[in-house]
Amino acid sequence: MNRFFKEFKEFAIKGNMVDMAVGIIIGASFNKMLNTLVDKIITPPLSLLTEGVQFQNKEWVLRNAVIGTDGEITSEKLAIGYGEFLQVMIDFFIIAIVVFSVVKLMNNLRKKSEDTEDKAVETPKNIVLLDNLNKLMAEQNKILKSTIKHNEK
Repeated sequence: MNRFFKEFKEFAIKGNMVDMAVGIIIGASFNKMLNTLVDKIITPPLSLLTEGVQFQNKEWVLRNAVIGTDGEITSEKLAIGYGEFLQVMIDFFIIAIVVFSVVKLMNNLRKKSEDTEDKAVETPKNIVLLDNLNKLMAEQNKILKSTIKHNEK
């Protein structure tokens, strides 16, 4: 039992648990933000294009409900609710486009921050060091190639 707690402590201290928790919390918040964006900002203007049609209510009735002489339903209505499926698909495509746009923006910002030639953005030290190392290796390769060519003559 003591070994279990020791392993758990190492797991928690190394940051795995904290990283997972942060990822889950940010993911849940991002999901809430996307749902609000789709439901409250993007869908209302799109509903103007469909003249207020509510897709959730669209269905293909296979069998109508049967109501007995006493007014009670003896057989439930049987229907294919294609409208809700259409609404979910529309929501999915809107969310996919928004997520793609956000990821594309983040990738562009990351590329710009890692560009060592861009003087407007301060380059992180590890990128500068790697860039310097890359330049030194290129110079060393040129020297080695010229030395090899000189020795072959």
